[in-house]
Amino acid sequence: MYVLPSFTLSDTLCICELLESCYPVQQEDEEMLVPHSDLADNHQPMEVVAQPETANAVENQPVEDPPSSRFTWRIENFSWLNTKKHYSEIFIVGGYKWRVLIFPKGNNVDHLSMYLDVADSGSLPYGWSRYAQFSLAVINQIYSKYSVRKDTQHQFNARESDWGFTSFMPLGELYDFNRGYLVNDTLIVEAEVIVGRVVDYRTYDSKKETGYVGLKNQGATCYMNSLLQTLFHIPNFRKAVYHMPTTENDMPSGSIPLALQSLFYKLQYTDSSVATKELTKSFGWDTYDSFMQHDVQELNRVLCEKLEDKMKGTVVEGTIQQLFEGHHMNYIECINVDYKSTRKESFYDLQLDVKGCRDVYASFDKYVEVERLEGDNKYHAEQYGLQDARKGVLFIDFPPVLQLQLKRFEYDFMRDTMVKINDCYEFPLQLDLDRENGKYLSPEADRSVRNLYTLHSVLVHSGGVHGGHYYAFIRPTLSDQWYKFDDERVTKEDTKRALEEQYGGEEELPQTNPGFNNTPFKFTKYSNAYMLVYIRESDKDKIICNVDEKDIAEHLQERLKKEQEEKEHKKKEKAEAHLYTIIKVARDEDLMEQIGRDIYFDLVDHDKVRSFRIQKQISFNLFKEDVAKEFGIPVQFQRFWLWAKRQNHTYRPNRPLTPLEETQTVGQLRELSNKVQNVELKLFLEVEHALDLRPIVPPDKTKEDILLFFKLYDPEKEELGYVGRLFVKSTGKPIEYLAKLNEMAGYAPNEEIELYEEIKFDPSVMCEPIEKRYTFRACQLEDGDIVCFQKSQTVENSEQYRYPDVPSFLDYVHNRRVVHFRSLEKPKEDDFCLEMSKLFTYDDVVERVAQHLGLDDPSKIRLTSHNCYSQQPKPQPIKYRGIDHLVDMLIHYNQTSDILYYEVLDIPLPELQCLKTLKVTFHHAIKDEVSIHTIRLPKQSTVGDVINDLKTKVELSHPDAELRLLEVFYHKIYKIFPPNEKIENINDQYWTLRAEEIPEEEQCLGPHDRLIHVYHFTKDTAQNQMQIQNFGEPFFLVIHEGETLEEIKMRIQKKLQVPDDEFVKWKFAFLSLGRPEYLQDSDVVSSRFQRRDVYGAWEQYLGLEHSDSTPKRSYASNQNRHTFEKPVKIYN
Repeated sequence: MYVLPSFTLSDTLCICELLESCYPVQQEDEEMLVPHSDLADNHQPMEVVAQPETANAVENQPVEDPPSSRFTWRIENFSWLNTKKHYSEIFIVGGYKWRVLIFPKGNNVDHLSMYLDVADSGSLPYGWSRYAQFSLAVINQIYSKYSVRKDTQHQFNARESDWGFTSFMPLGELYDFNRGYLVNDTLIVEAEVIVGRVVDYRTYDSKKETGYVGLKNQGATCYMNSLLQTLFHIPNFRKAVYHMPTTENDMPSGSIPLALQSLFYKLQYTDSSVATKELTKSFGWDTYDSFMQHDVQELNRVLCEKLEDKMKGTVVEGTIQQLFEGHHMNYIECINVDYKSTRKESFYDLQLDVKGCRDVYASFDKYVEVERLEGDNKYHAEQYGLQDARKGVLFIDFPPVLQLQLKRFEYDFMRDTMVKINDCYEFPLQLDLDRENGKYLSPEADRSVRNLYTLHSVLVHSGGVHGGHYYAFIRPTLSDQWYKFDDERVTKEDTKRALEEQYGGEEELPQTNPGFNNTPFKFTKYSNAYMLVYIRESDKDKIICNVDEKDIAEHLQERLKKEQEEKEHKKKEKAEAHLYTIIKVARDEDLMEQIGRDIYFDLVDHDKVRSFRIQKQISFNLFKEDVAKEFGIPVQFQRFWLWAKRQNHTYRPNRPLTPLEETQTVGQLRELSNKVQNVELKLFLEVEHALDLRPIVPPDKTKEDILLFFKLYDPEKEELGYVGRLFVKSTGKPIEYLAKLNEMAGYAPNEEIELYEEIKFDPSVMCEPIEKRYTFRACQLEDGDIVCFQKSQTVENSEQYRYPDVPSFLDYVHNRRVVHFRSLEKPKEDDFCLEMSKLFTYDDVVERVAQHLGLDDPSKIRLTSHNCYSQQPKPQPIKYRGIDHLVDMLIHYNQTSDILYYEVLDIPLPELQCLKTLKVTFHHAIKDEVSIHTIRLPKQSTVGDVINDLKTKVELSHPDAELRLLEVFYHKIYKIFPPNEKIENINDQYWTLRAEEIPEEEQCLGPHDRLIHVYHFTKDTAQNQMQIQNFGEPFFLVIHEGETLEEIKMRIQKKLQVPDDEFVKWKFAFLSLGRPEYLQDSDVVSSRFQRRDVYGAWEQYLGLEHSDSTPKRSYASNQNRHTFEKPVKIYN
């Protein structure tokens, strides 16, 4: 059910709509929401950001403002807490009792774990349920902007009475007193809770209530469902899809046009929700793709491009362009000379800014905003050289169907992470793009076309950057009636619900418990529009056209009607299942076909034998006539055996049916054979043959007769196969039957053979030699037992075979695994496969990998296990000999994988594990150069050792230059590492380690000189609050007593080499705890830095305010090593 937008939010698995699949995550980027447990690894995988709408208030009735509240919890002496769990006091929201639960040392993870808990769950009546949208936060008491806040929604019930975040924030950050989360050993936790009403939708019929049906969710495909519903409800598009040529020989799973035709037909004519698996299979997607959230805009573009390509050369060629394609003109116009450059471009959708824009019109204003190219940014105009110019965009024409993508997600370079923009953003029911005398139109635009649009669809994202849910509000006929398409459920909605409530922004919610917290507070709306579809008024009759069966190919109608009939037939079978028994009949032919191919243990896979669906009241003798027709075996030659499950979990033929039992009904026999209620009756059909291979009447079976089954093993070919069955006398001896066994095997009559009894295989193989001179009774053999035999082996022969005897071969088969190895650099692609035993030791595994790769030293192989839920490598590699056996490497919680990742190291792994690897960024003192170096030293080394090592790798300004190592975070210097500090606990994963030369003036500080922090900053006034955003490279500066700002500015300009015309725009401020105090040139700067009691030196600095002109990176620098972007691909 959940998805994400464009900056490859496809990474961010949303795993909470699948209530059977919420997976435990080891890394911060894969945040999960789970009910807490003392054993975190007991959780099943689940999709993030639960079902905000699934259990929301009744959506086709007026909705009252839900009860809400904020709770603040101050936890004193936090670091002294010695309990695993710690509960807050109880607070009331919506008439319900709640409390916050934390695990101060983590719930079996190295993160603070935090949950919202139903305080009185143990005393509530059976079947209770309540829905809440809530956020949990740890407040940064020094710098509130760094508070950690996470939000979600959940349907609480007896099984899941608490919900939240197992990996809320790293313990290392929390317990670092310099970070500001723990002040005076006090932690402040906030919970904001909105309680909604619960409606039971189990009996809800979308078709009956609305006339429309929904789409089933495959796991994380709500983003696709909302898009498909939008496209389906553009009738002109649907008609074009129906008119794409397909044939009756096409298969939907291999043809995108046919799969989409099939899907649209079912949406139009069936009465229940429609599956999308055929469509995603036609995309070439596997199950993993269906559980990965993709970018909706990207899917829309890729799908339309595919359809456009498939429509070429057909009667509907050009439909996509006619519906969705518009054109704009990029221009650059010189101011002082007569020169203009223009370029026409097409678009299928427009991306509009949300941040800083109050509505759609403001976004269009920004889209066509004129940029002046002047100063250092002048335009080079061919024969005129550098010129002042105006640059902008104007629209040549808009399409009949206008798709607007709202940029709700963007990359925050300050915080080095993706963020969701929940700002209020309005959009009108009618959009006039001719307003203000056509301000958006280019001179060559056709002004006779009236660009007045009416709103057709609003696609909504509900949730945060770590995941969410997608659904759509649509007006299929552009009437006043809106409908909400939320996966399988469709409900009627009013205009306010579809428009105003999807604007986003904040809502001020009154306090419902006066004594609890008297002040109202603002709660961010996490559900908001991210895509809008408008239809041009002048084209609406053409777009919202009639589509009926005459538009649908006859073969498609026939195919889908047949599918519907089969569906009805299966439904009828299911309804009548209690009247029937399934009889599964295994024969010698099945054993011959399966043993040694599909199975090795026991005798047959009953799911692969012929089954019969027989009414329970039919007599078994009548059923035998059906068998005679099916297999060509006359009734008198049939003898049936009942199967029995033994205590050792094997399944063998137990005894033949008696003539009296065969007169009973099928239903009576099924009850006789199954003590537990089971709809299946499993039988073995014994047919005896004469020498001419014609069937004969089975001989009478006495108590002395034992039915044995025989498998033959060939150690040279490593093959095991079924060769037949025999009746033997219990008082007889195996030695008396050797000639017959040799005949069955095709051996000479006097060939020496060894016999083994296959006893069991779970949990381990038990296969023991049979003493040929003992009686069968003495060997404890009985009906249905399996005897494996082979040629007797000499000592010489035994040594030349990998598995010389039956027990060793069965052990091998039981333990073998085909392991798919992937290079850690290409974690989505199988590199090679190796067959191994699950009992292989760590050394065995790396030796086989090294051998395959042609590597002499196996210790240079490093392995990483596979996360079955995220389908990615686990964050931490396997330590050298850290896991004993292959089977343990492949297990992830309760699932077993067949994938391992490998790396080839440049030094042996045991040696590497004794080393600490740090990434250090070196800033050259004179040149404008930055280089990144990997430093690898023993863990007990010091910072001084790092500096000495770095000196051998970098170019210094002079041989005697001294270096220092800094910790930089969010463009601030937090620490100068002392040379004697051990490097073992230094973390370069989240902080940047920067090395630089110590300037000579800093080495010679006078008694009244001060070394101050200098940072670049801009002001951000988002949501009516002024926030300081730091950027660029921070640095130290020596200031002298009595030195004015004017003098310091000169030194800063020289140090940073800023041109005069740029530097004159800069402002200078003294900042303490994020509050700027602007300085005049005559101010004595040193007087501002006299206080020494400020918490954290990095929070008191000289700020340089100017625009951020540094190049924007298209990547995140300090990301976990296993963060994969998942672009949308349609392969077929």
